[in-house]
Amino acid sequence: MPNVLVRDVPESVHRRLTERAASKGQSLQAYLRMELARLAETESLEDVLARIRKDSGGRVGVNEALHALEEARAER
Repeated sequence: MPNVLVRDVPESVHRRLTERAASKGQSLQAYLRMELARLAETESLEDVLARIRKDSGGRVGVNEALHALEEARAER
């Protein structure tokens, strides 16, 4: 299995990640392995937007839909 080495991690970041791992009863290595797998499986925003652009079944364009959503949220 491949290895990943991350250098120059700020102390505060390392400390927070260690705390999160401990709160889940995991080692830092196990916690980071789980988080990296979750990150790799999560679709990026760019991928989501590209998929939406490829879908042509709707009557409203992406930009128009986003504008309408922003307007609706502003009215709340």
